[in-house]
Amino acid sequence: MTLHFDATEYATRQALATQALNDAGLDALIMFAPESHYWLCGYDTFGFAMFQALVLTATGDLHLLTRLPDWRQAQLTSTLSDDQIHIWREVEGVNPTDDLKKLLHKLGVGNGRLGFESKTAGLTDFNGQMLRAALPDLVDASEVVRTLRRIKSPAEIEMHRRAAALSDDAMDAGLSVTGPGAFEGDILAEMQGAVFRGGGDYAGNEFILGSGPYALLCRYYSGRRHLDPQDQITWEWSGAYARYHAAMMRTVVIGQPNDHQRHMHAATIDALEACEAAIRPGDPMGNVFDAHAKVFDAAGLQHARSQACGYGMGAIYNPIWVEFPMFYHGNPLVMQPGQVFFLHMILMDSDAGFAMCYGHSVLVTETGVERLSRQPLDLLVR
Repeated sequence: MTLHFDATEYATRQALATQALNDAGLDALIMFAPESHYWLCGYDTFGFAMFQALVLTATGDLHLLTRLPDWRQAQLTSTLSDDQIHIWREVEGVNPTDDLKKLLHKLGVGNGRLGFESKTAGLTDFNGQMLRAALPDLVDASEVVRTLRRIKSPAEIEMHRRAAALSDDAMDAGLSVTGPGAFEGDILAEMQGAVFRGGGDYAGNEFILGSGPYALLCRYYSGRRHLDPQDQITWEWSGAYARYHAAMMRTVVIGQPNDHQRHMHAATIDALEACEAAIRPGDPMGNVFDAHAKVFDAAGLQHARSQACGYGMGAIYNPIWVEFPMFYHGNPLVMQPGQVFFLHMILMDSDAGFAMCYGHSVLVTETGVERLSRQPLDLLVR
């Protein structure tokens, strides 16, 4: 059985979730977020692309409804016993919510107050419409488990540290093959290979790599090029260990940096340090964005900055590794010790044609933050 935490850890999480469910006045919670499934019982699969649901009742019963291909997956990656795993039969015209309703009645909560998770890629609009038609009185309870997941246990923090070490190793590997004439495919292969060689996983989204004018993109795209003698390349990547992430970001100058690039680099480092100083337990997340904006605006780079400067990290599944919410202006969510955030200082100057992006992941402590990366913040030139 592939479990990344001990029985006490899972029992604690399930007890916390059961208490939160009762506090919300629910008789049961129907979970569609793969992160919730993984956090509660270890169940690890990309089968959430199809219809599957994990049900937690107010008395602490935990049951999974899934497809046959994920039966053994649940047996081998979760704490669930065979009598907690239920398979809906795939035939033409089947509606899996019929099986879900039967399961809920079997658990004695079919007529109760039921919550469900809607803020997830694990529930498509099509499946969501089927669900609401079958259970029209559902209450949106997307934040019940998500809120619990934000505060990491000591065992989870160790997973983030291991992910951060893999991110650092990936950066070293990428830099070792980066320079004029280098092929982007080789750089990606080295970075991703370093994570796999270190025992890590695929990240929650693709590694982002773009050079030349594509260095101003912050999304993965298909296509590869060789670096020119005078060029730029932006990376956004994350090591992942047991699904836990610690993302990073860098722009590397190929050839000689000009004065504008040096100015942009100095501003990104000042902004990153200002954001770290603004992360204080009990303060709202919006303060961090405002610190980032203040530095960039004072440097005359308001036109090049982003409308967010980071977000939470966790054990996250595709399509993105973001653990919401983000650092944006006015975000009232209070920061707490045990949270892990990715801080990204993104400058994309379309007028000048240059990018400069630096970032790493941090752990919120009782007094501030701890950087999880060992990498320096010097201007990278190859």
